[in-house]
Amino acid sequence: MPWRGKGGGRSRYRAGMPSPILRRALTEPGLRPLPERAARLLEDLDAPPRLAAHLRAVHDVAAELVGWARERHPGLAVDAEAVLFGAATHDIGKALHTAELSGPGAEHERAGHALLRERGVEERLARFARTHASWADPGVGVDDLLVSLADAIWKAERVIGLERRLVEVLAAASGQEGWQVFMDLDDVCDRLAAGADRRLAFQSAYPVAGGTASTA
Repeated sequence: MPWRGKGGGRSRYRAGMPSPILRRALTEPGLRPLPERAARLLEDLDAPPRLAAHLRAVHDVAAELVGWARERHPGLAVDAEAVLFGAATHDIGKALHTAELSGPGAEHERAGHALLRERGVEERLARFARTHASWADPGVGVDDLLVSLADAIWKAERVIGLERRLVEVLAAASGQEGWQVFMDLDDVCDRLAAGADRRLAFQSAYPVAGGTASTA
């Protein structure tokens, strides 16, 4: 018998039976495809199509940020695999807490982390489900900050405190002046924000079970 997620909505787990519209959200051209492992998890959960589209949008931006960081800060230790998988699964808990697709809430953070761990995803990759909204916490590293930034800038949201935190980390790692790093980060954020309308349109083209979501 299918399991129904908290917050109502359609069944969330039909292993091996992803809906056609979910498959389309995962494969439609226009944004980078998710890592295969992440896509399989979403299919196994028969995740809401709009969640899959949102994760693709954030993952696409994260890939741009990883490329930028590697080019501009070659001495910085960035775990690209972790950042990309983290961006691709950061909101996976919303497949369980479906009400948080269309309204506020943070229950999806712990739930998503637990789901990933239960399915054998190592902590190095699973942690972003619980850290993506906690960028101000002590000990948050550059990989977590990049995922948090991608989760904001995909829709042209500029979070000044987050950007300043990342500037501090980048400046410390590169030895560059903070103002130089800030200007460089500001430029890439402006460039990525310019594509927000396209990404928002991609996300909004896919439905949320039980209602219409906001920008996730």
